[in-house]
Amino acid sequence: MHWHYIGCIDDIPRRGARCVATPQGRIGVFRTADDRVFAIEDHCPHRGGPLTQGIVHGAAVTCPLHNWVISLETGKALGADEGAVRTIPVLVEGERISIGLEVLVVAAE
Repeated sequence: MHWHYIGCIDDIPRRGARCVATPQGRIGVFRTADDRVFAIEDHCPHRGGPLTQGIVHGAAVTCPLHNWVISLETGKALGADEGAVRTIPVLVEGERISIGLEVLVVAAE
């Protein structure tokens, strides 16, 4: 895994999010009201809605399209809904936030 610096905690408002484009797709980085930081894939498992445009409450986000609630801790849809998104490791050092992405290995021919 390789750590990628994405910004400072104050770059993300409390109960807000930021979308980060990576080679592995869009990653949503979320800050809760109590300053915990989580990262998950930025698409709802239901219809692909942009979770970073949803409402953050507690340790969950509600998709802006069809109101699915996704746990920021596990990536799983809460309630009767089924589905999940991948969670991404987060490292907070002081004010700095980094996300952990798998290193892509390209085989030599």
